[in-house]
Amino acid sequence: MTPAPNARPAWRRSALWRRCLFLSLIVVPSVLAADYMSALLPHQGGAPVELLLCALFGVLFAWISTGFWTALFGFFVLLFRYQGYRIIDPDAPLPDLPQDVRTAVLIPIYNEDPKNVGAGVEAMWRSLSATGQEGRFDVFILSDTTDPDVWVREEEAWYGLRERLGMDGHLFYRRRPSNVKRKSGNVANFCRRWGRNYRYMIVLDADSVMAGTTWVRMVDAMERNPRIGILQTPPRGVNRETLIARVQQFANSLYGPVFAAGQNFWQLGDAQYWGHNAVIRVEPFMRYCELPKLPGRGPLSGEILSHDFVESALMRRAGYEVWLAYGVDGSYEETPPTLIDELKRDRRWCQGNLQHLRLIFTYGFFPTHRALFLNGILSYGSALLWLIFLIASSIQALLDVLVEPNYFPQPNMLFPQWHVWYPEWALTLLSCTALLLFLPKLLCLIHALLIARSARRYGGALRVLLGVAGETILSMLLAPIRMICHSRFVVVTLLGWGTGWGGQSRDDRGTTWGEAVRAHWWAVLIGLTWGWLLHRVTPSFFLWLLPVVLPLALSVPLSVFTSRASLGRAAARLGLFAIPEELHAPRELTDKAEALAERRRYSPLGISQEEGFRRAVADPHTNALHLAMNRRLRGALNPALVDRALSGEALSQKEKMALLNSPDSMRELHRKVWTLPERQGAPWGL
Repeated sequence: MTPAPNARPAWRRSALWRRCLFLSLIVVPSVLAADYMSALLPHQGGAPVELLLCALFGVLFAWISTGFWTALFGFFVLLFRYQGYRIIDPDAPLPDLPQDVRTAVLIPIYNEDPKNVGAGVEAMWRSLSATGQEGRFDVFILSDTTDPDVWVREEEAWYGLRERLGMDGHLFYRRRPSNVKRKSGNVANFCRRWGRNYRYMIVLDADSVMAGTTWVRMVDAMERNPRIGILQTPPRGVNRETLIARVQQFANSLYGPVFAAGQNFWQLGDAQYWGHNAVIRVEPFMRYCELPKLPGRGPLSGEILSHDFVESALMRRAGYEVWLAYGVDGSYEETPPTLIDELKRDRRWCQGNLQHLRLIFTYGFFPTHRALFLNGILSYGSALLWLIFLIASSIQALLDVLVEPNYFPQPNMLFPQWHVWYPEWALTLLSCTALLLFLPKLLCLIHALLIARSARRYGGALRVLLGVAGETILSMLLAPIRMICHSRFVVVTLLGWGTGWGGQSRDDRGTTWGEAVRAHWWAVLIGLTWGWLLHRVTPSFFLWLLPVVLPLALSVPLSVFTSRASLGRAAARLGLFAIPEELHAPRELTDKAEALAERRRYSPLGISQEEGFRRAVADPHTNALHLAMNRRLRGALNPALVDRALSGEALSQKEKMALLNSPDSMRELHRKVWTLPERQGAPWGL
């Protein structure tokens, strides 16, 4: 069903005045703050460095104002329990979906741990089965895996889930031989092959977990609102034990509801798709959301990496709405376990967001999505602006010491022009900036303690207060490290150094000292050099910049210690950074934990869980399963490679993939392995 092109939804009028108010509250104070800043400088913004400082300060003031006003609007929405334009009421009775409504649940994966993915599928399917509406849903595991051991383990996981849960006809597995366009290409491939069989698709990440009731409510909302093309849920971070991950989970859980309500207040039907934990109307997605290839050469050309923001803009351009279903529970994801893993993810996202520079002025995009593109660009570009601002401030401080002031800037002046410093003005400006940064945290704290009265779900009011204090301190320590790393990402991306596509770390193994040194040595060097120079020349300004240069100098130990699961567990024993899903775990998360803890024998031959390729060769069941699932592959028999595998030589990943892609080779290798003498068969578990 396509929305009537001339019908104007009622929310558009509300959106207009809300966005005008929002924009005014950002722009006007930012201009005044920049002007106020100029009055504090020796030449009132007349010198080149001062002009740069004022311009950067105005932009950065506007940037932090965006978060402040979003939180403030969200706070008042929740304070007055405003229900207008709320797409899903989580307290309403669970609806019954029509029998003819078919929904596909897509789980795109790339070299992920199959056991973790399978445990998530098992937990979600059990949750859905409890609603009695599992017959309306099918689950698709869409693999782009390039690791031969992981490929075989994925096939085994699919078969085990299908048999154990009775998901015959509802659980499907497909692996692409070529990873064209990465995740977006993976989903597009599904749409071309099976999309016409389904009205909706719920897109998940490999680590996503959602409640079955949430799936049902999402699909029901789409049925009741035929204008909606994408409905996004705000996922909560769970299941991590490292210190940094626990802090992020706590912040996401405590601050998230206020910010989500604020985003919905001004975005309304022009919201964003975040790439996962969302339901999409398949027919318009297939018709209107095919991603273009950006022409030209360089880092901002080629395949669109941050596809989700673009797909929501394309869906909106086609006349369909995109909404954020704030206030909905039962949507979860896992956060990066270490600072280095977080920065690796940010490196990919940075390149994708910078590509949106070329899309801001695309014909037909709504102004809100152009603003959201700019917001995504500034989420990384603002770090570079902060860095330039701090460098310019340092240069100005050095010039004030090293260059003799000129009190007679104009010829024939009778009286000197004294440089006047107004400390109370500076404190006022600093206080306003601090207010914008820290008041949103206070509003979220007030919401949790007094409005939602949810402190008990976090372990009590005292632990909530200590958690917010600890999160604020850790955020301040890590902010300079993130700033300088994000600045580097922006620069190297614009210089044309692209980023690879690697699987994400999903465990709590922590960061070694060697890994931290290799990742942060350059930031340590910058922090030490910067701090030493300021301390030697202008000790007073050094103290002002100490909160920046000190964390940079301590990047290595901060990265190591925040990645420690032992410190995270110690915090848990003290009740710090606890989240409701930890203290009162929902059934979906306990089912996943039980599935992960369950020990299953993967092969009667004693081959370890991780050695999928060896099982595919030697284990009759795994070999037959692989051949049955890949009977359409056309890889020719490779006798030389078969003999090399039998000889005991170590095979490369590429050679293992060549064998797995050749049914005849796998059949022949399996036959020959079982005819080997006992001593030669031992490496194969025989």
